[in-house]
Amino acid sequence: MSSLEHDAVVLAHAVRSHWGIENSLHWILDMTFHEDASRIRKDNAPLNFSVLRRLSLNLLDRDKTVRGSVAMKRYRAGLDNNYLLQVIAAI
Repeated sequence: MSSLEHDAVVLAHAVRSHWGIENSLHWILDMTFHEDASRIRKDNAPLNFSVLRRLSLNLLDRDKTVRGSVAMKRYRAGLDNNYLLQVIAAI
């Protein structure tokens, strides 16, 4: 609920744009890191891994030296230690 004095069209647009961003981020995390299939459930581990996935996604997304999807960049970083260090060094 909101105390804003707007009509339903403005509020509906704001809600849809918020969920559009949320859904696209969730989709990328699920396709790249298989987040929905994760079996991590104990204590703080789910939150910790969620932060690590988002950090990894941001680092891979910021890397412009290699063209391709985030999933392919992740795969390459897993195979090539030099590329992994290059991505991490971008911090």
